[in-house]
Amino acid sequence: MVNDELRSEIIPIYKRIVRDLKHGAQDDFKLCFFDLHNYDQAQIYQALPPQLRHQLIEWIDPMELADVFDLIEPEVVEEDQLLSEMTPRYAADVLNEMYVDNAVDVLDEMPEAQQEHYLKQLSDTDAKEIRNLLGYADQTAGSLMTPEYVGISSQASIGEALSLVKQFAEESEQISYIYVVEQEKLIGVISLRSMIVHPDHEKVQDVMTQSLVTVQPGDDQEIVARLMADYDLVAIPVVNEQNKMLGIIMIDDILDVIEAESAEDYERFAGVHNLDLEESPFQSIFKRLPWLIVLVFLGLGTASIINHYDQLVQQMSVLAVFISLITGTAGNAGTQALAVSIRRITLKEKKGTLIMFLTELLIGLSIGLITGGTILLVVWIWKANFLLGLAVGLAMAGAITVANLAGAFVPLLMESLKIDPAVASGPFISTLSDLTSVIIYFNIASWILNVWV
Repeated sequence: MVNDELRSEIIPIYKRIVRDLKHGAQDDFKLCFFDLHNYDQAQIYQALPPQLRHQLIEWIDPMELADVFDLIEPEVVEEDQLLSEMTPRYAADVLNEMYVDNAVDVLDEMPEAQQEHYLKQLSDTDAKEIRNLLGYADQTAGSLMTPEYVGISSQASIGEALSLVKQFAEESEQISYIYVVEQEKLIGVISLRSMIVHPDHEKVQDVMTQSLVTVQPGDDQEIVARLMADYDLVAIPVVNEQNKMLGIIMIDDILDVIEAESAEDYERFAGVHNLDLEESPFQSIFKRLPWLIVLVFLGLGTASIINHYDQLVQQMSVLAVFISLITGTAGNAGTQALAVSIRRITLKEKKGTLIMFLTELLIGLSIGLITGGTILLVVWIWKANFLLGLAVGLAMAGAITVANLAGAFVPLLMESLKIDPAVASGPFISTLSDLTSVIIYFNIASWILNVWV
């Protein structure tokens, strides 16, 4: 952990903190530890061996450790393991002092019995609030939101609103936006900047924005991420169908969502969806094997095509030299087009089918003709055989064009059939390109030999 996870400039500080903990230098430890950013504190806390973490817990109070836990990374050490090193009362106090959405994230990873163990240590109000959030489905807006926001009345003055912000700022996760709520319903929003620049006597209702961007608790997290990116928001309110204010979602949680979604898209693109870096070898085998079996049977199609043209290869064995060159180049072109297509789908970019087809056809033909022309010259000079170069060049141009169209349109076809377009992964498109490339190559080579030789 020390060498692999901590930033290089933090390692000397980590060693100093370890020394202070071992030697009982409490004052020196606090001076050093609390001078760090909360993120670095969390990294160091996770890196410590359990016995030193126990010493650290004795020296700082739950409120101070809650700031650390808000930035704990469960990929390094599971939070429930860290909580188990504390007394139940101390652990409950830490959870109570954490931002509610972060506390929910910690508890959500635990078995239900263990959740109840900690919830019983909390006050009835806090426990009820957390139970409500635990009830939302994973990867939805409800699972990301926090009820910790500042709400004000539209009839309040700007001066009164600022006083309220000062009063609740420490308990709220953000104060960039102040939400105007009447009878529990969201009717407007006002930014802290607006409150600062307007006179204290003005009414909130005269300054607030009524054009609201909101989400509902059942909305998918990707929808939330897209809205916050499109509208450049640092927080977005969550309301129910009656427009009752339920909570807000912070940008830091959405950044985690974007990272997770990007990783998931990459896994699907590589044909290893639901990848877990800590899973056993047997779990990895069972997740990867079905996809590879499908590709094996698709690859058998390529092998059968080559076998079908066995006599042609025997007649002109040099044809076999260029099979991998053509299939590999076409596969790369198809994978490039696939990446662009999936990104277009992810960003919801709408484009007419005919326009898109003509665009991708032009791109494929242009790349194919340039690449094919280049390989024609290379093979002609290398093998002193113009017809062989022509066969390889034309096959390259045709294979790239078809692979480019397949990479662009297979994901769109799958989306129209309500199938996850990421299933059209790199390995699938590459194998499909192999099949079409071999068909194109041998048909062109056969035609040139029969007509021109």
